[in-house]
Amino acid sequence: MTGRTLFGTDGVRGRANTHPMTAEMALRIGAAAGRYFRRDGSAAHRVVIGKDTRLSGYMFENALTAGLTSTGMSVLLLGPVPTPAVGLLTPSMRADVGIMISASHNPHEDNGIKFFGPDGFKLSDEAEQEIEALVNAGIEPALAGNIGRAKRIDDGRFRYVERVKGTLPHGMSLDGLKVVIDCANGAAYRAAPEVLWELGAEVIPVGVSPNGKNINDRCGSTHPQVAAEQVVAHGAHVGICLDGDADRVILIDERGQKADGDQLMALLAGRWAEEGRLRGGALVATVMSNLGLERYLGARGVRLERTSVGDRYVVERMRAGGFNLGGEQSGHIVMTDYATTGDGLMAALQFLAEMVSTGKPASELARNFETVPQLLKNVRYAAGETPLEAGSVKAAIKAAEARLDGQGRLLIRKSGTEPLIRVMAECEDDAVLTEVVDGVVDAVERAVGS
Repeated sequence: MTGRTLFGTDGVRGRANTHPMTAEMALRIGAAAGRYFRRDGSAAHRVVIGKDTRLSGYMFENALTAGLTSTGMSVLLLGPVPTPAVGLLTPSMRADVGIMISASHNPHEDNGIKFFGPDGFKLSDEAEQEIEALVNAGIEPALAGNIGRAKRIDDGRFRYVERVKGTLPHGMSLDGLKVVIDCANGAAYRAAPEVLWELGAEVIPVGVSPNGKNINDRCGSTHPQVAAEQVVAHGAHVGICLDGDADRVILIDERGQKADGDQLMALLAGRWAEEGRLRGGALVATVMSNLGLERYLGARGVRLERTSVGDRYVVERMRAGGFNLGGEQSGHIVMTDYATTGDGLMAALQFLAEMVSTGKPASELARNFETVPQLLKNVRYAAGETPLEAGSVKAAIKAAEARLDGQGRLLIRKSGTEPLIRVMAECEDDAVLTEVVDGVVDAVERAVGS
C-alpha cells in the first residue's frame, strides 16, 4: 500500500529517541489517532493505553497521552500489562481505540506503538494509513474546554487475569503441576505467575524482576535456555517462556527440550478437530511454519492456510475465513474463541489443560510431528540499502530455487520489525539445505557490503 512510511507490519517501531520512536513523534501520533477517532465531533471518546516494562515506556505513555488529550480523547492508563490485555480491555471498557507501547521480543532500546480498534482487533492497514496521513498533514487541537482527561486504571491487570483463568475448562485445576514461568522481565511479570498460582500450580518464576533495561535480556521466548535449566533443576513438569509483551509462548518439556509454536498448533488443531471445535476445518499459519506441520494436519483431514509473516495477517485470514485457530512458529497462538490477538499465557493454559486431562507428560504432547530440517539465517542491512534488488542476489535466489526443486522450499523476506533480510529454507537433505541458504546469504552480504 502506498503512503505508508511510518507504520510497519505491526504498528510503529524503532530505536527509542531515534526517528520515528521519539517523544515528539509519539505526541503527533497520539494527536492524529485522537483526531481520527473523534471525526464525529462528539465528546464521549476514550482510549486505553497499556505498556510493557521498557524504560522508554514512561516517555511514550506521557507523550501519547498529551497528544490524545489535546484532541479531546479521554485516556485510561493500564500500566504494565500484556498486549492481549489491551485487545481484551478495549471493547470491555467501551473504548474507541487501544494502544500498546511495546517492541515485543526486541531488546529494551527499541519500542513500538500498536493500535487496536474498538472491537479489540488490530487496526486495518487502511486505518493506519489515514492516521499516518493526519500525522503528516498536521492536527488541529480541540478547544480548551474540550481537552480530554487521563485516569489510571488500577485493576486492569486483575480484569485480564480473570479473563485468562476463565479459558481453562470449567472445574479444572492445575493442582500437582510444577510449572516454571519465564516472563522475560516483561509485561506479564505479575499477571502470569498470578494466573498459574491461582489455578493451583506450584510456580517457579523466572524473569520477574524488570528494571527497565532487562526485558528479553537472556530470558523469555527468544532465550529459553534459562527456563530449560530451571525445569530440569527443579524437576518441573513444564516450562512456559513468554516474550516481552506476552503475546507469544515457547514451551519447555520436563526434559528441558523446547517446543515451538508449530508443535503447539499441531496439538490444538488435532484436538479441536477431533472434538468438532475447529471451525472451517483449517489452521491458519504463516509461510514460516514447518512443512512437517502441514503433513501432520493433512493426515488428519485439516487444511493449513498460509499467510504472510505477522500475526495481524494470520488474524485477518482467520476473520475472513471464519477460522478460530491460527498462529506463528515463533509462538504467537491466536484463538479467537478467547482473544483478539496472540496470547502466550492463554495458549500455555490450553497445553496445561491437555496435560491434566490426558495425564500425559509435556514431552509427549509437545512432539506431534517430525520437523523437516529448516535453516534460517539473517543478514542485517543499513537504512536505504535494497540488497534484494541486486542482480547478483536475484541470480543466487534463482539458483537456490532450482537446487531445491522437488526437494524443499525457499523463503526470502524482509523482517517487518528489524532491518534484516531473513533467508529460510526447508529440505530433507541437510547438505543441500546448508548449501542453498549459505549461497543466498553470501550474495546478500556482498550486496550489503557494496
